[in-house]
Amino acid sequence: MLCNSHINLIITVIHGFRKKSKTSERMGSTGIQIVCVGLGILGLIAAIVTCILPSWKVSSFTGQNIITAQVQQEGLWMECVYQSTGQQQCKAYESLLILGSDIQAARAMTIVCCMVSAISLLVLFAGAEFTTCVENEDAKPKICLAAGVGMIIAGLLLIIPVSWTAKNVVSNFNNPLVSPSSRRELGPCIFIGWAGGVLLLLGGGLLCCFSRPQSRGSGGTAKYYSNSASAPAKNYV
Repeated sequence: MLCNSHINLIITVIHGFRKKSKTSERMGSTGIQIVCVGLGILGLIAAIVTCILPSWKVSSFTGQNIITAQVQQEGLWMECVYQSTGQQQCKAYESLLILGSDIQAARAMTIVCCMVSAISLLVLFAGAEFTTCVENEDAKPKICLAAGVGMIIAGLLLIIPVSWTAKNVVSNFNNPLVSPSSRRELGPCIFIGWAGGVLLLLGGGLLCCFSRPQSRGSGGTAKYYSNSASAPAKNYV
């Protein structure tokens, strides 16, 4: 039979292993959350750049269109012309009704993407392991999970409009009925939007995978007896 000192030693060793496993798990989740914060910030910056810069569509110098002294760029809010001398002229779109459905949808989606990304980052900061905004340890994984879902939604809201615009640009470029002077190519904002969307999806996916709430079973606690007086009495013959 095991004496009381042996039982207490076993209990101490078990508690030590549990504390070490919890500490290592917390350190791993903290590192993942820091990486997700960096990915979210980069994705938010890419979304803001994609929304603001007028470089969604650029002039295509193909066929008989060999005039390279002017470069036209079209964005969500304005259209710009760059001269070879360094001069730049931009003109904002006068009316929303004259714009195509892809530009109108891209405006709404990119703005919502920036808002959702910023809110998700704030939520992630509130529920992260390296902050003390929320003291409830059981609520932190749920908060980080909500932030991850928000980042995934923001990534989709950024990828959809740039992909839609890229599809229209490629279709018009390969259309023989479109004149060469009216053809456009993919601008830098399309690729920046794709990169930002992938970063947001990656950060949100990591948060959803590693921020799952811990499930507790009904038999999670065990009772130990410290001395023989409190232990169940047994009759020996």
